[in-house]
This record gives sequence, C-alpha cells and structure tokens, in this order.
Amino acid sequence: MNDSSHQFRYYSLVSSIFVAVFLVSNIVGTKVVSIFGMNLPGGVIVFPISYIFGDVLTEVYGYRASRRIIWTALGCGVFMSATLLVVELLPSAPFWPNQEAYSSILGFVPRITAASIVAFFCGEFSNSYVMAKMKVWFDGKKLWARTIGSTIVGEGVDTVVFAAVAFAGVFTLPQIISLVLANYLFKVVYEVLATPITYAVVGFLKQAEGVDVYDRNTDFNPFKIK
Repeated sequence: MNDSSHQFRYYSLVSSIFVAVFLVSNIVGTKVVSIFGMNLPGGVIVFPISYIFGDVLTEVYGYRASRRIIWTALGCGVFMSATLLVVELLPSAPFWPNQEAYSSILGFVPRITAASIVAFFCGEFSNSYVMAKMKVWFDGKKLWARTIGSTIVGEGVDTVVFAAVAFAGVFTLPQIISLVLANYLFKVVYEVLATPITYAVVGFLKQAEGVDVYDRNTDFNPFKIK
C-alpha cells in the first residue's frame, strides 16, 4: 500500500511530536533523577514516548516513512547541540553572571546529544526493523507483542550505547551498569503500560488515514532515505 507521507493528515503531527520528544529528552537528560529508588537520566521521563511514536509510525505508515523521520530527528539533534555549544563558547555579556551555570547544565548537552544520536540511530532503527518484520510475520495481528518485542530490542540497544558514550569517565562502571539496568527496566515497563494508548492511537490513525502499510518488499537499509 502507498506510504507517501505527504498525502496523510496526521503524519506531520506524529512526526513533530517524535522529534520534540527526542530534543527535550536530550536537554533534561543532563540530570540524574531518583524514581522509585532507581537512579535514572532525567530524559527517561519522556524519551520512551519516542519509541511509542516510533512504533506508531512504523505500524501505520511503514518503515520507509519512519526512516525519514528518524533522520529528521537526528539532524535536529545535531543542530540543537551545535547551537548550544556555539552559545557556550561565545563571550558572556559583562552583566550576565550565569556562564558557569550554563556550562554546567547545557554545556553537557552536546555530549548527551552525541550519545543520543549514536544510541538513537542504533536503537530506533532496530526498533523499527523488528516492528516491521514482526508485523509481516504475525500478519498484522498481536500488536501488543510487536510493540513490546520491538521495544525490548530497540531500547536495549539504545540504553547500552547511550550509557557507554554519555557516562564513560563520568561515572564508575558499577554506577553505569546500575543506570543501564534501571533505565532499561523503566523503559520496558513504560512501554507495556502504554500499550492501551498505543492501540488507541494506531487504531485512530489507520482509520483516519485509510492506510496500513506492510513492509513485505522494503529495503531496510537505514541510509536509503529517498
């Protein structure tokens, strides 16, 4: 079925939310928070939403449409990171006393974003690939198994890569392992709890857009973005 995204009413909205969540999670990811006794990067509050919307994009519009928006998110992340870095390096106005605070918080964002870009590329494409393949294998049935299964793979790859790039040399190995395990568990549980919402959004979009793409003959090369 045709998946030309420009024909759809809600593709731009879903894509915009996807990109916004990715950018916000990179900024708030500079703080490590404690939730239910687990130490987690602050971005974990919103970042799993990007995987939920990644599932929605792949399920409704197909892998090719999802691939385009993943690259869009990555490009926006690079732009945001470069902008924050340039602003940090520019001389402060004589009356502005917050350079140290800016560097302490937002100055760490480029490293977080670099880690996120690498992790997001590996994790999100893994998630989208598994989601698309499982849809064909299950003939479109058992959406819950496909969303959770793709998340287990995608979030696993994303979490390990992100922690390795973002926190190596910042935290000790035991602290990084603890962050990885807690982060991964939180994200998977997040996805499971959000399953009813995913069902509702997918059902609405398929009916509203009149589309339900199956990636039976898709080229899954992540670098083929045409």
